[in-house]
Amino acid sequence: MKKCFQLPLASLIVLLSGGCAGLGPSGERPAALAPGNPAGEARTPGAELLRPSEKVFTLGPGDRLEIEIAGDPASRTATLVGPDGKIYYQVLPGIDVWGLSLAQAREALEHALADLYREVPRVTITLREVGSKQVWLLGRLTAPGLYPLTGPTTLLEAIARAGGPAPTPVFATLTLGGTATFAGGSDEAADLRNAFVVRGGRLLPVDFSRLLRQGDMAQNIYLEPDDLVYLPSAVSQEVYVLGAVSQPKAVSCTERTTLLGAIAGAGGTIKDAYLSHVAVVRGGVGAPQITVLDYQDIVHGRVPDVRLEPNDIVYVPLAPYRTITRYLDLILTTFARTVGVNAGARAVSRGQAVGISVPVGP
Repeated sequence: MKKCFQLPLASLIVLLSGGCAGLGPSGERPAALAPGNPAGEARTPGAELLRPSEKVFTLGPGDRLEIEIAGDPASRTATLVGPDGKIYYQVLPGIDVWGLSLAQAREALEHALADLYREVPRVTITLREVGSKQVWLLGRLTAPGLYPLTGPTTLLEAIARAGGPAPTPVFATLTLGGTATFAGGSDEAADLRNAFVVRGGRLLPVDFSRLLRQGDMAQNIYLEPDDLVYLPSAVSQEVYVLGAVSQPKAVSCTERTTLLGAIAGAGGTIKDAYLSHVAVVRGGVGAPQITVLDYQDIVHGRVPDVRLEPNDIVYVPLAPYRTITRYLDLILTTFARTVGVNAGARAVSRGQAVGISVPVGP
């Protein structure tokens, strides 16, 4: 008997290759995936995401500083926090400032200079350029890349800095009423329904469509260092096969692509895969739906194979799920981490495919 459960929640997109099928093992034509039963609430960021971080700024490699001893203009020196996290000033050995606030760095420098002066000198340290705090703005943006986070920055401001959704520059205008207006861009270039923000390997509850199309400032979260913002292509013709398969990756999707064909395109399942709870996630970031299928029932022809659609996520687990909401969260988290790792690696390798996979969960 076909096992099938459905529920909504949160995300999709990344990687490479091909796979499709015609008639299933039973000789029947592939069946359409049963429609989901929409439930749950719209994803809305919590109040804590809509406030600037209260963390004190700390120094790190790449930050540019200006140091001056009070009363001695000739002592003014521009310096860089090096890869070792140290600054070098006058004849002093390297002073480790990695992870220190500006006030703490000043105290450390004054303490070191005390050995060179009769009186402890008063030092000023000015931050001239931030190089240690960055965010990834990737995917279908006019100017994707790694951007410095120089101060409190909202998602809308960050997208505007990257030129807005590709292919044409998009400029954000904040009105007194708190709405956002964008000029230029193309809905065909960036798939806002499937765009997302990853922080610390977890998806944040942001609805890009509501933010960019409706000007919903309740979606305009503040970014933090190392956040990854990703806008996928709206013309993607791939399905994403993750989990306990030989080669987790994106597989080319046509009108004939089925569950069996997609998994075969990823090299098939591995030895310890739990085949009774193979999942297909469909529906976009705002309202995804999960369908859990018995893969062996399809392989042995007891039920028809299932047709897939572009942007579907196929996930093969190593163990049975206990609650479907946690299972869906695991799938989406694995997906987001895989996208983030690969998109970031491609950015620093100038577009070369890298094919990094994330270890499979249960």
